This record gives sequence, structure tokens and C-alpha cells, in this order.
Amino acid sequence: MAKSTLSFVCQNCGAAYNRWQGKCDACGEWNTLAEEDTTGATSMPASIRSKRKSRVFALESLSGKSVDAPRLPTGMAELDRVTGGGFVRGSVLLVGGDPGIGKSTLLTQATSVLARAGHRAVYISGEEAIAQVRLRAERLGLANAPVQLAAETSVEDIIATLSEGTVPRLVVIDSIQTMWTDTVESAPGTVTQVRASAQALIRFAKRSGAAVILVGHVTKDGQIAGPRVVEHMVDAVLSFEGEGSQQFRILRSVKNRFGPTDEIGVFEMTGLGLREVTNPSELFLSERDLGSPGTAVFAGIEGTRPVLVELQALVAPTSLGTPRRAVVGWDSSRLSMVLAVLEAHCGVKLSGYDVYFNVAGGLRIQEPAADLAAAAALVSSLANAPLPTDAVYFGEISLSGAVRPVAQTSARLKEAAKLGFGRAILPESARGDVGGDAGLSLNTVGGLTSLVAEIAARGTPRKGARQSTEEDDDGDSRDTSHGKNAAPPRFRRQER
Repeated sequence: MAKSTLSFVCQNCGAAYNRWQGKCDACGEWNTLAEEDTTGATSMPASIRSKRKSRVFALESLSGKSVDAPRLPTGMAELDRVTGGGFVRGSVLLVGGDPGIGKSTLLTQATSVLARAGHRAVYISGEEAIAQVRLRAERLGLANAPVQLAAETSVEDIIATLSEGTVPRLVVIDSIQTMWTDTVESAPGTVTQVRASAQALIRFAKRSGAAVILVGHVTKDGQIAGPRVVEHMVDAVLSFEGEGSQQFRILRSVKNRFGPTDEIGVFEMTGLGLREVTNPSELFLSERDLGSPGTAVFAGIEGTRPVLVELQALVAPTSLGTPRRAVVGWDSSRLSMVLAVLEAHCGVKLSGYDVYFNVAGGLRIQEPAADLAAAAALVSSLANAPLPTDAVYFGEISLSGAVRPVAQTSARLKEAAKLGFGRAILPESARGDVGGDAGLSLNTVGGLTSLVAEIAARGTPRKGARQSTEEDDDGDSRDTSHGKNAAPPRFRRQER
């Protein structure tokens, strides 16, 4: 019998050490090392290793006929959009999301649609009993779907059961953290067990041709729990996002070997389950704050789909020594850059103000085209100047204050015109990218200074608002304007 080998394995990244230590050197996390027996995972008897013979395999050339991977459409348009057209035979997907976000609901609906279409679909739960899964199906109106259920956590038993009879087209494992295998002597949920269980299920998927979906828990910082090597082993990683207080749910592709990685699927959580949203722009703009200062509509692109969303900004005087910067749905570093450009090139002093920024609807924006809309919302809140309700904004801001063009201008303008918007504020150099009649009145800006001056000119002083100023060494205020398009004097203390 092989000698027992004990090591300390990080439960966050999977790094192994010979002795315990408080901090993992690989990922930098504290108190994540746990003692595990790695005999079955890392060692093999010498007698077995000596009997194994090497085999010669054929090498192929780059030139050859390529065949598209066969797919199985689920019948859910938003799910098929994210996966690239459906599930590929023999592929393994990892779906992660916060607890209660709707992962089990989404996968229950997907398996039910495929089962009703005549495909064998299996749902294996390691967290819930069969009665609990049936209750969810009854609530969703899917109790009559011929989905095969099981409550099991042993990987060997699961693979043996699935190998009997017709090969299933779709297998859902909920969740991978509850699975365990006999090949390793560790508790379920540890790094070694998760890695070994995922590897066994991946081998079954490649051998049988069944599409396997692994459900993964999410840590407090939004990362899928367990070793990151599992994300490298699977073919696709999908993230199910959303705010608990919002009914919107967004399915985002983080990795996909068989499709795009920039597509999103939008769902609405209802009493009867998840409803697909074919036009997300109408959903995100359904409760707009019309005529309120600090709100701007951004025309963005998510994958191949244009999405219009409302950006909200609140600039308020601070009583703290260090002003507060709170961001939801956007990169905080990007907001800091926009604030620095406004102060350095536009004379807008925000060092004495708290800044709160929010993307309405729970959507998370990642493209830099939102810079212009964010700057317009910030200046609108500071100057108490409502922006036009029929205008959309998009454009990237450089550190010099110039507004740079962005991709897919025509698609953004067409989506805005379809939703009834009348004008668009876009970079000056992007006018040539507009194909044909955009159906909108185009207002181009070459620099951020001109847009700030236009918004501030319509503003009204807020009662009790602090005046922005920049003082020189002798205590007198000095002019921080940069040319004729600089911000109006209401942004600075009046000169003596």
C-alpha cells in the first residue's frame, strides 16, 4: 500500500505546501491552507507505473478540412446566444453565480425544454433532495417535463448510471463542490476533490459525447470557488449576474472555446421563473428619471447587441477630509480618470465633493465608450443642469481631454432611433462611420471642454452648494479656464 502523503493545499488557488503557513504565497490569501491527504491524487504504485506502456499516436497537419462542432439548441434564445448557438456535444460548461441568483431555475428550464423536445436530459442535485427539485418544477409549471432526476454526490455512481442506456444529451451537476470521488481521500468541497471530480466528469463527457453543465459556487469577491484550474479544464465558463433587489439577470460568457466571449443574455425573474428579454434597452430604460440632473443615457454594445442604459451620478458636498467615491456597475479606476480629466482640462473642481455613480438596472459596463456619458452625468449633477431627455451619449475620453471614436457607431445610433431618441452626442471623428441616414440629430464634440461648458451654461445654482475654486499661493482665487469653452464662473469662486 502506498505511503500516506499529507500536504497543505490552498482552498483558493490549489497551491500545495509541505507545512502550514498563514498566507498563501501563490494567491496572497490568508488562512486558506488546509491539510489534505494527496496519496490518491499525486502518487501511483510503482508496479502499476512499470506495467504501463507508451503508445504512438498520429500527428496531423494544419491544412485540412474543418467541420463545425455539432450543436444542440436549447430553445432558449438568450441562452443559445451566450453559448454560441447551443450546447456542443461532449463539451463541459461551468456556470457560476451568487446564491439565490437563479442558477438552478435557469438550468431546470433548459433541461425541461430539451426533454420536451425528445432528448434525454438528466438533472443531478448534490444540494437538494428530489422533492425540493420537484417543488421548483411545479412552481415553474414544468412538472410534466420528462426530466430524469437524482440526488447523488458520488462521481463513480453518477458516471455508472449515466453510462447505462441511451447517452444523455445534457447532464446538469448541481453543484461541483458537493461531488466526491474515491480516487482521493479528502472531504467534499476541498480543492483536491473538486479538481478530481471535475476531471472524471470531463472524461465522461469527452468519451460519451454528452454535454455536461457544472454549477459552481461564487466567493464573496465574485470569483467561482475552488481551484482556478477547473476553469481551464472546462470548455466554457458562464457567469450569472444580478442584484438581489433587481429582477434583471444577466448571463455573461467569460470563456468559450466554441463561441464568442462578449455576448450576454438578459432575463427577468418572475413568479413563473426566468423570462427572456429580447430587447434589453426597453427594460433598462423602463423607469428612467426624466428631467433629473445627473442622469445620462449611454448607447453601449454588449457583444453584437446594442444596449441603451441609464447612467446616474450624484455629486454632493462632503464633510470628510477625503471625499468619498462610490461606484456600482462601472470600473472605479475609469471613474477616477474621468474626474481627473474634468479637473485638469475643464476647470471642474471635484476635490470637495462626494461622487456616487451607478449603472441603472444592475448591468455592468466594461467598454470605455461610456466615458462621455459618465462625464455628462457628473457635470449635470454638479451644475444642477438636467440633460436632454431625448439624447444619448457615447465616446471615449483620452487623458488630454479629447473625445475619441468608438466601434459600431451605426448600430448604437440605430438602436437609439428605434427607441425614440432624437439626438446623439458622439465624437467628432465618428461622423464618417455613420452609414446612411441615422435618423438622429448628431451633435459632435471634439473635446470634453466644449461639452462641459454647454451643460454648465444651462445649470442653476443649487441652494447651499459649495463653489468650486482653485486658489494660488497668496490665497486669491485664480482663473482655471482653458480657452473660450471653459466652464462658467459658477464652477469657481468669483474673482476679487
